[in-house]
Amino acid sequence: MSGGDTRAPLRVLTRDGRSSRTCGPLLPRTGLLWLLPAEAKARVGGRSLEGPRCPRWGRSRGSGMEANASLMVTSFLSPQNGAVPSEATKRDQNLKRGNWGNQIEFVLTSVGYAVGLGNVWRFPYLCYRNGGGAFMFPYFIMLIFCGIPLFFMELSFGQFASQGCLGVWRISPMFKGVGYGMMVVSTYIGIYYNVVICIAFYYFFSSMTNVLPWTYCNNPWNSPDCAGVLDASNLTNGSQPASLPSNLSHLLNRTLQRTSPSEEYWRLYVLKLSDDIGNFGEVRLPLLGCLCVSWVVVFLCLIRGVKSSGKVVYFTATFPYVVLTILFVRGVTLEGAFTGIMYYLTPQWDKILEAKVWGDAASQIFYSLGCAWGGLITMASYNKFHNNCYRDSVIISITNCATSVYAGFVIFSILGFMANHLGVDVSRVADHGPGLAFVAYPEALTLLPISPLWSLLFFFMLILLGLGTQFCLLETLVTAIVDEVGNEWILQKKTYVTLGVAVAGFLLGIPLTSQAGIYWLLLMDNYAASFSLVVISCIMCVSIMYIYGHQNYFQDIKMMLGFPPPFFFQICWRFVSPAIIFFILIFTVIQYRPITYNHYQYPGWAVAIGFLMALSSVICIPLYALFQLCRTDGDTLLQRLKNATKPSRDGAPPSWSTGLGAMPPPCCPPLKTGWRSSHCTRTRPRSPSWAVTEAACRTPGYEHSCWECSSPTCAPATETGEAVD
Repeated sequence: MSGGDTRAPLRVLTRDGRSSRTCGPLLPRTGLLWLLPAEAKARVGGRSLEGPRCPRWGRSRGSGMEANASLMVTSFLSPQNGAVPSEATKRDQNLKRGNWGNQIEFVLTSVGYAVGLGNVWRFPYLCYRNGGGAFMFPYFIMLIFCGIPLFFMELSFGQFASQGCLGVWRISPMFKGVGYGMMVVSTYIGIYYNVVICIAFYYFFSSMTNVLPWTYCNNPWNSPDCAGVLDASNLTNGSQPASLPSNLSHLLNRTLQRTSPSEEYWRLYVLKLSDDIGNFGEVRLPLLGCLCVSWVVVFLCLIRGVKSSGKVVYFTATFPYVVLTILFVRGVTLEGAFTGIMYYLTPQWDKILEAKVWGDAASQIFYSLGCAWGGLITMASYNKFHNNCYRDSVIISITNCATSVYAGFVIFSILGFMANHLGVDVSRVADHGPGLAFVAYPEALTLLPISPLWSLLFFFMLILLGLGTQFCLLETLVTAIVDEVGNEWILQKKTYVTLGVAVAGFLLGIPLTSQAGIYWLLLMDNYAASFSLVVISCIMCVSIMYIYGHQNYFQDIKMMLGFPPPFFFQICWRFVSPAIIFFILIFTVIQYRPITYNHYQYPGWAVAIGFLMALSSVICIPLYALFQLCRTDGDTLLQRLKNATKPSRDGAPPSWSTGLGAMPPPCCPPLKTGWRSSHCTRTRPRSPSWAVTEAACRTPGYEHSCWECSSPTCAPATETGEAVD
């Protein structure tokens, strides 16, 4: 056929393989007209779309053209993918792995994944540590040039391949170690993240009382240095601890060791904190019980994978905003709240020159958005093929960062109120790390009417925030394992895989419930999920853009979404994001300071363990690359290197191989071994780097190529265009 002809009749071979006939309509090779069923021809200019009847795709012979074309249009333009309603989309495109019930479930799950405990205690803490409002500048710079572009990249990556963080690397098997690195990071985070959730459970249960146990300093665990904001007032029983003078500010001026009752409740009662990271002491049985409860809840919510977790997130992803709004309204009405908010917003520009501030901003972006954890790839892999993940990435990223800023207002309004009552600077009224959520907030809750009720709501919110992230962490590990094995048995036993991962996570989290547990938790948080995320993201970006090829990837996105990625994202993916990440990594290494907790300095052996945890995820990348080079065919090292970076032949999006995939042709017969399309040109497929399965052999972009089909994959046939007998 001449190059100017835009119509391509489909010539198919009969069962004897000797004769052929033309079936189906004369279809344009470009535009959405190719996708429309015959009954829609009037809306597109009246061009005839009718033709001889052909076999239905993967079914008996009959008039399958209209059904298949209709299926393709409804898949592309469904409400669950951002367009018109269609009943056909209620079925899963990927029959083996399944899909989200609807697009709202994916968005809410991703919001729950991104908006977690870090938005409450990590982001406000980083602002407080890095100069208040000055931290906003590098934070939003990292968001615009690194966060959102990488978020979009991971969503599109997982959605196109319909695979978890291991399976997607069929585009370049040599870099599969990036996927293993993501699994290691998710394992570390999943272990200690659920410990934080279990502490929230503990506070939740402790709030079921008439008076919150951290309200006053008259408890057995309180020290002489304890001074509460309510101890100077007769608010409950008309009494005041005899050890405290009536003038609270006078007491605070006499001592620099002031601690709040909530802080002492946290350190001396809940944690029973030991004096050294190596002194584990006893396992705190209440925390151990709460840890068991949290893992049971996570497992039950994931017992059916995304089908069950997608329903839970309707509540877990929305209710926290109700509680945050209540606390915000109460916080801004407190005396001194304006001072705290100004400390939050007023920039200390001298700190903006410190590389650590930029490093913390980059780390917070990766930590908060979940980049390089593998969760975004996993969640997007359950999307339908034509879902508008570009729109989703912008919505979710902005929602996440807006939540962080919003939570900062709630935190700093309360910190300002506490500082005003104590007559000290805002920077001196908060603990570090998770203690911010379990010290500042609990003390603020004692100021609210019916404080136990608000405490229950607040810690229930923390539980929901944590569970939303924990769902995706566990699903990332389970999906990677199931996709990697890939047989029918493990697909049927996925629930048992989920149970096994949950039990392993519970056992590995037991040491974190000991008296030295908080030291280890902060060590894992600072090293296991910090600069290693930056390294993994950088390598992922480079491998996709320069090894797989940016043009190939842009074409893949165009095939999936109907439009290429915006020019801004193309520039960020190729140049800006990798450069910024690389320089942030260099500056972070140069200005590295050992970890501390309050006044405790971590010993050298503990810091070494922290570096080993960080390297354990990054080292997966070169180790697997060497392994792949050794098992790849080739006479020379260069040839092995080329072969190891070539896409795997089984690397097609699995949704194409189900017969209900993203782009089933309107008329395509079952393909048999030894058959070839007799109508061929020398044009290569639009996405040449993806090997395709049988169902993809005549999808848009592949209709110009000759294919010789032999189960389970299809390979390019000769370019002569001759049919094979």
